Amino acid sequence: MKLKGKVAVVTGGGRGIGRNIALAYAREGASVVVAARTTAEIELTAKEIVVLGVESMAAKTDVTRYEDVERLVAATLERFGRIDILVNDAGVQGPIGPVAEIDPKRWVHAVMVNLIGTFYCCRAVLPPMVSGKRGKIINVSGGGSVSPRPFFTAYSAAKAAVVRFTESLAGELAPYNIQVNTMAPGATPTRMLEEVLGHAGEAGKDEVDKAEAVLGGGGVDTERQAALAVFLASGESDGLTGRMLHTSEDWPSLAGRVHEIMATDLYTVRRVQPWKSGMEGRISS
Repeated sequence: MKLKGKVAVVTGGGRGIGRNIALAYAREGASVVVAARTTAEIELTAKEIVVLGVESMAAKTDVTRYEDVERLVAATLERFGRIDILVNDAGVQGPIGPVAEIDPKRWVHAVMVNLIGTFYCCRAVLPPMVSGKRGKIINVSGGGSVSPRPFFTAYSAAKAAVVRFTESLAGELAPYNIQVNTMAPGATPTRMLEEVLGHAGEAGKDEVDKAEAVLGGGGVDTERQAALAVFLASGESDGLTGRMLHTSEDWPSLAGRVHEIMATDLYTVRRVQPWKSGMEGRISS
């Protein structure tokens, strides 16, 4: 069992991707603290985890409130004495539509959940992780984090910031044997996609078509999605940090190539420079 004896905190663990990750960790032997705002959902997930033969705890948490996050960490340490893994999956879609027409308060709230919530959770777990000189942090990205996504500006801007925050934090924490990576889960049939269909007029035809395709059975393999989360939390990925891995990529092959990968810019977000892309001559002419 790849995570036997480990303690994981999973935000957004009551449903969707977060729930799948929490259950996958439990099947690999980890005790899991399931955190989210909806009590009924996290309690149900926690009960399912206990059935798998490991300990679990449901912790109602609003990641936009730092005092909530501090209570989450304190309660986890009181119950289990350690935190080995943090998964930041709590997220909201935010307003859909043109920037000139959307509600500014909803835009800011989406950034609070997706970006500030990720920062709060990372900040709160760092003292015990740093003192223990070990830890795995997995931040979940999303659509628009590495390419433009019109009409979803709050979500895409926040998720892009999460990717760069991950890279920067990874550099800070490398001396403490704490790895920080981003997981790009791919399109999954969740409530967020249902929201896209509910705002078809504002989302744009491309987004609606993609949402319909995924909700019709064309999404990513959720088992492979969970397996990526396990890989990033386990010893298989030791040394790999500051990287962004997508569910669909050949990430299983990285287990024996971590040092090779870390010597390159692979799986990072970088500006494409013309003198490195063969375009310099054509642009200058």
